[in-house]
Amino acid sequence: MPLYSVILLSSILIPFILSFDRKVSFYRIWKSIIPSSLIVGAVYIIFDIIFVKNGIWGFNPVYHSKIVMSGLPLEEWFFFILIPYASVFIHHVFAAYFPELKMSIRSVRIFTIAIISFLAIIVILNIDKAYTLFNFSLLMLALFWALIDKYELLRRYYLTFLIILIPFFIVNSILTGTFIDGEVVWYNNAETLGIRIGTVPVEDVGYAFSLVLLNLLLINKFQEFYKHIKIKN
Repeated sequence: MPLYSVILLSSILIPFILSFDRKVSFYRIWKSIIPSSLIVGAVYIIFDIIFVKNGIWGFNPVYHSKIVMSGLPLEEWFFFILIPYASVFIHHVFAAYFPELKMSIRSVRIFTIAIISFLAIIVILNIDKAYTLFNFSLLMLALFWALIDKYELLRRYYLTFLIILIPFFIVNSILTGTFIDGEVVWYNNAETLGIRIGTVPVEDVGYAFSLVLLNLLLINKFQEFYKHIKIKN
């Protein structure tokens, strides 16, 4: 089995098995997380295809399956379903077992505005770097949405993301060349800030943050929709 497939299966195995834990009951939001991951994933896939076509990043055929669609290996298509699932699962486990652990409203407001301002400066100074521009622009949009519409979500998500970062760095470190010969995913350094945490481009932290946050925001929207339909009926 290709390494990329092994990484994805390893990432989803435990979250899927524990989805039936009574306290978390994660399986109950499947009808919300599936459409949300498909919608958010479609956005990332579109840019993924564009980036591969323009040499902004690419994939090492040694480490992925032979099935390639629009320049993306099969594993990459599943990435945007399986990784958000595992990440959102971690968020919900945290919420179930530590419901009172949240940031204050004031600190969330200040912190979010500070992050958006910092990202805006980085983007303006590096507007010629496609990967930096995409990641940080999307992250700013996600934070704006959360701040305006669901900023209560951020009170917990800033904390849960610190936990999500642990498996994220393990997975992404392997994908970007740690512990293996070469890389599963390579990056054109001319299109990034050139700053890496180990082998992981710093932009990938923003990539992970916005990917999970956008899924959480849409999951909430779908849950509200289903609740409205249930009340109406």
